Amino acid sequence: ESSTTHRSGKMPVATLLPFTATPNRKSASPTSFRLTEKFILLLVFSAFITLCFGAIFFLPDSSKLLSGVFFHSSAVETNTRTGPDSSDSGSAGNDDRVLAKIRKDHEKALLEAKDTLQKRPDEIKQDIIIEKEKVVKESMGQGGKDVNNLPFVEYRRPPGATGHEPLDPETRDRRAKIKEMMKHAWDSYRRYAWGSNELRPVSKQGHSSNLFGSIKGATIVDALDTLYIMEMFEEFDAATDWVEKNLDFNVNAEVSVFEVNIRFVGGLLSAYYLSGKEVFRRKAVELGEKLLPAFKTPTGIPWALLNLKSGIGRNWPWASGGSSILAEYGTLHLEFMHLSKLSGNPEFAQKVMNIRKVLNRLDKPQGLYPNYLNPNSGQWGQHHVSVGGLGDSFYEYLLKAWLMSDKTDEEGKKMYYDALQAIETNLMRKSSGGLTYIAEWKGGLLEHKMGHLTCFAGGMIALGADGAPGDKTGHQMEQAAEIARTCHESYARTALKLGPEAFRFDGGVEAIATRQNEKYFILRPEVIETYMYMWRFTHDPKYREWGWEAVQALEQHCKVEGGYSGVRDVYAPTPNHDDVQQSFYLAETLKYLYLLFSDDDHLPFDHWVFNTEAHPLPVIKKDKTDRPNEK
Repeated sequence: ESSTTHRSGKMPVATLLPFTATPNRKSASPTSFRLTEKFILLLVFSAFITLCFGAIFFLPDSSKLLSGVFFHSSAVETNTRTGPDSSDSGSAGNDDRVLAKIRKDHEKALLEAKDTLQKRPDEIKQDIIIEKEKVVKESMGQGGKDVNNLPFVEYRRPPGATGHEPLDPETRDRRAKIKEMMKHAWDSYRRYAWGSNELRPVSKQGHSSNLFGSIKGATIVDALDTLYIMEMFEEFDAATDWVEKNLDFNVNAEVSVFEVNIRFVGGLLSAYYLSGKEVFRRKAVELGEKLLPAFKTPTGIPWALLNLKSGIGRNWPWASGGSSILAEYGTLHLEFMHLSKLSGNPEFAQKVMNIRKVLNRLDKPQGLYPNYLNPNSGQWGQHHVSVGGLGDSFYEYLLKAWLMSDKTDEEGKKMYYDALQAIETNLMRKSSGGLTYIAEWKGGLLEHKMGHLTCFAGGMIALGADGAPGDKTGHQMEQAAEIARTCHESYARTALKLGPEAFRFDGGVEAIATRQNEKYFILRPEVIETYMYMWRFTHDPKYREWGWEAVQALEQHCKVEGGYSGVRDVYAPTPNHDDVQQSFYLAETLKYLYLLFSDDDHLPFDHWVFNTEAHPLPVIKKDKTDRPNEK
């Protein structure tokens, strides 16, 4: 690529030299030859313009290629000016410099024109607004606030944003203990890794996951709502201040659309709904807009990875023939519905509703949703089905979309209960020892393995049991309780009393990890999440006891001087720390533990729905807003 670009950069200069650098012709008849020179220069110049247009419109449409062409050619111009060519004669050197400058200006103008032509009218409008804001900001000095052109939204805090002390002294002490754990995790992050995505608690330094590209501060944004509901307002204010001054999405790097959505968009939305601070709404919408180019695919099924600066997306190279992943494109719905509500831009909601359309058109093998879907063809990839990793939160968001719509989203409701029926029929099994588990389905064959991630399903099934069709409510509550019991067993059967990443039901073992690469525990929340839902729906004290067992294990084996760390093998008698304090430990694990020991009116389920990163989002109530004449 570089050799051709160097040539194309140099060619016009070379063709000009014979005319500009022949002094003998000049002396013969100055006037006539100057005219000829001008004419020839004009000719060459127009040829160059044509060449430019050709390059722009016929080169492959890749911003990388284009930037390559133009950046290389400008480098060549610098060389030409200082190179041997310019030493021919004074006038020749001057002409070269003028030409080079003209050429540079034209290239710049053409590039800008092409960029603008490629944008949609609404993007151009947005650019104009941003430019205007910049000018306003500059004229107002540093104190100026940009309004981001968001419509006025009357803020009303939903009930239960903060709770009150439980009456029972033991519960009160346990809840206070979990707040202490949050304080240790947060203070350590603040001391050793402030502004980084995550903390390395053993080596006491920052840790950045490539899931977030070069966006910073994942732990801060993920922890905002936990700090708020635990009434750690000093810490919440410090976090808010960081978001206002340092949270920047203008990064030239690829991010995971799914992870950035559930952690950053979700975290910002929750912080807004809990505190009413406008900065969170502004940042959430700004990030939401940066994620929209991910949907530029033939089907509208978004890419997994997106460069936030260029808007170029692609899928994980390992995913079945360039497929998008069910749990990734299926876990945008809750956040995007709220983005439309807060921005006044219906596009967010349209994008996620279109995903449903695509799915409803497809044949489902046995009523199941495979984990892989090709965004170009709109066809399924490999027929792998899982309620754990790659599938999990898609099912959760079908149910929660219905609940968050104040039970008006009938399509979401039907899709959820139909999918749950297919899961029960095809994937749910009972071991010889009487443990109910959810297996993985690979092209019709079952793998009798259940992941820690799948343990969220107990809570999901309990949450949906009340709305179950027919007389299935009791049956679904039993299923939920059985899954909670199985997941508790996966903890109880380890040396550290913390659960493995995945556990099996074959070869004579039950609820035990048999492979070394499945024995780790990375502070995951799913089992505790299920305990919290089960406690809320049954008030059976065993769920609080199981939660307290997990607290003691976390304190004993995961707590280190510099925070909390995951462990590499839960069956080894002494913990081998992995040296990462995951952001979801603060967002989910500690939040669900705190709520497990709180009263039911703290973030009550009839007003709040948790996204898959445990960020609470308000139910969008159907009254008043749908009847505009009632004020």
